[in-house]
Amino acid sequence: MTQLLAARRGEITPAMRRVAEKEKVSPEFVREGVAAGTIVIPANINHKSLDPIGFGKGLSTKVNANIGTSTSFPDIERELDKLQVVLEAGAHAVMDLSTGGEIDKGRKRIIEESTIAVGTVPIYQAFLENREKRGSMISMSGEDLFEVVERHCADGVDFITVHCGVTLEVLGRLKQQTRITDIVSRGGSFLTGWMLHHGLENPLYEQYDRLLDICLKYDVTLSLGDGLRPGCLADATDRSQIQELIVLGELVDRARAKGVQAMVEGPGHVPLDQIAANIQIQKTLCKGAPFYVLGPLVTDVAPGYDHITAAIGGTVAAAAGADFLCYVTPAEHLGLPNMDDVREGIMASRLAAHAADLVKGIPGAMEWDNEMARARKNLDWEKQIELALDPKKAARIRKERNPENHEACSMCGDFCAMKVVAEYLGKETESC
Repeated sequence: MTQLLAARRGEITPAMRRVAEKEKVSPEFVREGVAAGTIVIPANINHKSLDPIGFGKGLSTKVNANIGTSTSFPDIERELDKLQVVLEAGAHAVMDLSTGGEIDKGRKRIIEESTIAVGTVPIYQAFLENREKRGSMISMSGEDLFEVVERHCADGVDFITVHCGVTLEVLGRLKQQTRITDIVSRGGSFLTGWMLHHGLENPLYEQYDRLLDICLKYDVTLSLGDGLRPGCLADATDRSQIQELIVLGELVDRARAKGVQAMVEGPGHVPLDQIAANIQIQKTLCKGAPFYVLGPLVTDVAPGYDHITAAIGGTVAAAAGADFLCYVTPAEHLGLPNMDDVREGIMASRLAAHAADLVKGIPGAMEWDNEMARARKNLDWEKQIELALDPKKAARIRKERNPENHEACSMCGDFCAMKVVAEYLGKETESC
């Protein structure tokens, strides 16, 4: 029994009740959203440490963080340290994108230690295992791919990114399309190489019902990946991207009919004035399925600051209806992120998510800002730090840059506007 099938039967599951409690909405609101497919609750039956979180319409905007080994940095202990940063920094999901070291062992440990939803991209491991066993990634078969998919799901992964929309028809359109960066999705590029080499259809598309059966067995949420997402502004919203999205919309329908939860992934690099249109197109073609976007990044020229370019785009996307933001770190386009990069990326995306939630009217969003405003008026530094998006950073800056027990801050010193106005108006500060 998946969350979706239970919701359609009128059943409010413990996971739905927990999501409702966190979101300050009624359990029935969550159940209706899950039944309609506009809310998903990634909750694999084998992920025992999970504290369920909902993603979708009417809920607060969520943030994902990526971790995982590479061939250059295969140490899983390093990634488990990053997981603790992810949890402490307040991300709502984590994806293990490992491509090096003991991938199975690392994934199991991440699932054991994570209280938030865990996602993976099984095709990475399927191709890498074939390279190790047979000397070529192209040697992978459909059976190899589905064996890895089931392995991930059986281990307790809550959602899987699968590039089902990269079809021979879509690739034919890509060949006719002039793109600067072609394909920047790693999974999309692996599949494209395999399909063009063998002249065969994408197994994830051709055997989609088999994929649905696996997800149904473990209640795994499909995250339908955008293998043709734009890798630069010039490639945004082109025919190849939209053709793939049309296919994904059809696959959302098939997943829902089967009782499998599904969300859809989106771009990528998108000019600021095209972001809202991208969200509207997705929501229309995919019938309101939760939308999971990478950024989007609004310029291509900011290596080292791409967490900021993504936060700008993420705010616009979420305000327009995107439900789930994949973080981007300062190391994007440059190298594997370290723990500081992970934290900065999460905070930038959480900031974008909250700014959008204020526009969406999400319960509790404006109340948080109002509490902070009152604390500032009262020069209540303890409360301000407690309410801060990143209390650790706020406390550190406050301590480092102000004299001990100084009521105002060193920016204004004796000329604190809050203090001066209160004195001249004869007002006493009030408690929150």
